[in-house]
Amino acid sequence: NGENKCSGRVEVLRHDQWGTVCDLGWDVREAHVVCLQLGCGFAEHALHGAAFGPGKGEIWLRHVQCTGHESSLTHCAVVLHNYYYCTHENDAGVKCSTLLTPTLTLLSPHTVFSSGEAIRFSCSVKLGHHFSDFHLYKDGVSTPLVTQRADLTQTSVELTLSDVETFHQGSYSCRYRIKGGFPSELLSSPPSNSINITVELLTPHHWYNTSSEAPTGSVIRGHSFNITCSTQQQYPGGSFQLRLIQPNGTVRQSLPALSQFVTFTFPNAQSSNEGYYYCLYRVQMGGRTFVSRESQPLPIAIRPDPLLSPMVISWIVSGLTFVVALVVIIIVAKVLCYKEKKPSELERETRTVDNTYVAL
Repeated sequence: NGENKCSGRVEVLRHDQWGTVCDLGWDVREAHVVCLQLGCGFAEHALHGAAFGPGKGEIWLRHVQCTGHESSLTHCAVVLHNYYYCTHENDAGVKCSTLLTPTLTLLSPHTVFSSGEAIRFSCSVKLGHHFSDFHLYKDGVSTPLVTQRADLTQTSVELTLSDVETFHQGSYSCRYRIKGGFPSELLSSPPSNSINITVELLTPHHWYNTSSEAPTGSVIRGHSFNITCSTQQQYPGGSFQLRLIQPNGTVRQSLPALSQFVTFTFPNAQSSNEGYYYCLYRVQMGGRTFVSRESQPLPIAIRPDPLLSPMVISWIVSGLTFVVALVVIIIVAKVLCYKEKKPSELERETRTVDNTYVAL
């Protein structure tokens, strides 16, 4: 019979029968336990004399004595003396201060932010309480990221998350706290609705591949090479951009981000491919265009094709070795042949005599 579910005559269910509570000794301590048990915040008033109309049936509790910290009215002490006379004209009632669910709204015009920007929220409730403070929570984090004190008459506050970074990305909600009537403690409201926030794009990584003959950080002219860009995050409609920084300007290429990485292919390396390469990730979200930070520079130099490749050098060395060996064999053969044909001293003398004779 109250104004809402958190105010009215107090009744207790026992033996499948509802009965009332006598207002003898009924004060804010008992009323506070009832409000907490019902999830209605704290007690504003402990009412006597059947303020919400008399009940019917049994009067189950006649002299309840609570400390104010019990989780249920039936956990409080009860004086069981029968000489306390109660009628339904003494039915107890309560009026609780309901902790309404707050509403979180985004004051910033978009839900996607770059690193270093500030995000402005508003946390509000329809009915005023004696507010203590408001808190902004990130899902999965038990402690509030932002706390804002509130005046007694405020029903909404602005909560600003400054200088955001990528780890701030996630879902946010707010709560408020009020000072209870008894005991003197702060009661926290239910969480508000959630708002999802996206913060910046992660810096992509990149690397390159080319022929094994090329020195580190270089590509042989005329050979093919490729550069792969990758990122841990991916958003629908995103693309990778490869930038080549040269002394005479910048060359850009783009490929759609169909997966977490893409490969830019260069089939015939020339001097125009020399310079510093950077990868970026680009995407449009929430009506805004976001471009990630540039990756670390990847320097690539184009080297001329060496005249003597390792294979050619191997062939030349083998050929020279063969020629030298052949020359040595011929020389040795000639020496041995000369020794075989060289005449003895007697033969020389005989030939001299013979020649002389013939001459004569």
